[in-house]
Amino acid sequence: MPRRWITAVACLAALVALACEGAGDGSPPPPRDTPPPAGSGGIAALGDSISTGFGSCLVLTSCERNSWSTGDGLRVESLYRRLLDQDPAVRGRAYNHARPGARAAALEEQARAAVRDKVDHVTVLIGANDVCRGGVDAMTPVAEFRAGVDRGLRALRAGRPKARVLVVSIPDLHRLWEVGHTDSRAVRAWRRGVCPALLADPTSTAPADRARRAAVRDRIAAYNAQLVAACRAYGSRCRHDGGAVHRVRFTLDLVNPLDWFHPNAAGQDRLAEVTWRASGFAA
Repeated sequence: MPRRWITAVACLAALVALACEGAGDGSPPPPRDTPPPAGSGGIAALGDSISTGFGSCLVLTSCERNSWSTGDGLRVESLYRRLLDQDPAVRGRAYNHARPGARAAALEEQARAAVRDKVDHVTVLIGANDVCRGGVDAMTPVAEFRAGVDRGLRALRAGRPKARVLVVSIPDLHRLWEVGHTDSRAVRAWRRGVCPALLADPTSTAPADRARRAAVRDRIAAYNAQLVAACRAYGSRCRHDGGAVHRVRFTLDLVNPLDWFHPNAAGQDRLAEVTWRASGFAA
């Protein structure tokens, strides 16, 4: 090919690329690192795998589009989608800082990320991993759990004092054992190490195993009481869900068929429904 043809083709390609970049409203796209404007709304999720939609896409990994808090998929009427119905300016302002395996100690770092996002709404769902990370002896002490929650909430209050914060109660994991321990599919999955403090030897009726499950139930109740107190200490911009999520009567058709523990899309949608009613986020 003659050199002048090569030059012409290259110039044409460059012009096409520029046209594509400017397609839409005729203006160049904003830089990726442009900070969001102050007071521009949006929502951030803090917490653990439940808020990441873990396991809700038929793979045992996070699936944030199905998150009850920040999801933008069509299968879950998330809090973000409900806020978007009220205010189109919220579009694209959903940030999920929750992480699988996170315990209360991780909230402070997550909260600082939400502050950088300049969001006006924050959801906090934490505690399952403080119970489930090992045996009963490995559960996070109640005082340590509370301290982690307090550090996270202080970071939010210092950085976004006008943001509205929803603190969510820990789901009733003991209820999950009750409805699943007679199902062979759930029992097989739980034997792979799912929440061993509660779900190890799920069919055993030995006194030690019954006592272990009762200890988990009691620890979740203690954590939930601390979440109420921590939100009250935060001030008027924090609202607790009043135990709404803990009262959800989970059935096996609301959890995924891989680990029989994390909510599937229907379960995430149920969480979104009850938390929205409790949130006070509605205009």
